[in-house]
Amino acid sequence: MSLKDKVAIITGGSKGIGKATAVLFADEGAKVVITGRNEDDLKDTVSKSSGEIEYLLSDVSKEEDCKSSVEHTVNKYGKVDILFNNAGIASLGATHETSVDDWSRVFDINVKGSFMMAKEVIPHMIENGGGAIINNASILGLKAVPGSSAYNSSKGAIVQFTRSMALEYGDKGIRVNCICPGAIDTPMLDGFLEAAPEFKDFLIQTQPVSQHLNRFGKPEEIAYAIKFLSDIDNVGFMSGTMLSVDGGWIAN
Repeated sequence: MSLKDKVAIITGGSKGIGKATAVLFADEGAKVVITGRNEDDLKDTVSKSSGEIEYLLSDVSKEEDCKSSVEHTVNKYGKVDILFNNAGIASLGATHETSVDDWSRVFDINVKGSFMMAKEVIPHMIENGGGAIINNASILGLKAVPGSSAYNSSKGAIVQFTRSMALEYGDKGIRVNCICPGAIDTPMLDGFLEAAPEFKDFLIQTQPVSQHLNRFGKPEEIAYAIKFLSDIDNVGFMSGTMLSVDGGWIAN
């Protein structure tokens, strides 16, 4: 119960990495609030743990939704210790084939949503003496792949956003770090490979550990890394870091 009495908000908590993290956090004693747009999927996350998870229907691209999810959490639990900005979408296509609407939608959710959630949470963390913010930057915030310039760019922005906040709020007791997953077995990756099945071989060759294990990463493996980054009591000196959990992709 290493997260006992901690309060965490996890965006995009209905599937994949967000879901696995919510279940792990609740199992470790945290009070967890997950947000997302699909109620059935959110309910399924809640059902996976005997711990305390509640869900809120919320779209992180909408400022009022971000405000209300943070206000609800603070009103109910009195604080927010951990924010995991996980909600994200991808868009495939070469730069000249990407519509302005698609580009804007990716940035609205991946970047602006993370900004608005942090903006709402930070004053409460300052008042409470500190906290931990973890942003999901993906390995594509550090590397790039062809045919996904909107997603690559949005995750690169998250890396710089993380560094900026780490500098701004370190003296307030708020640590800000990135998790940078490689190819992880999630619905997002399924959709990506359905649209571009030839990309599977590229990913396996790019990640040496995938070659050894004959699989992609598991959401639960990322969840444990996020738990590490969230450890307010024991990892207090770590901030502004991009933690790659990518099967060796970053070394390639």
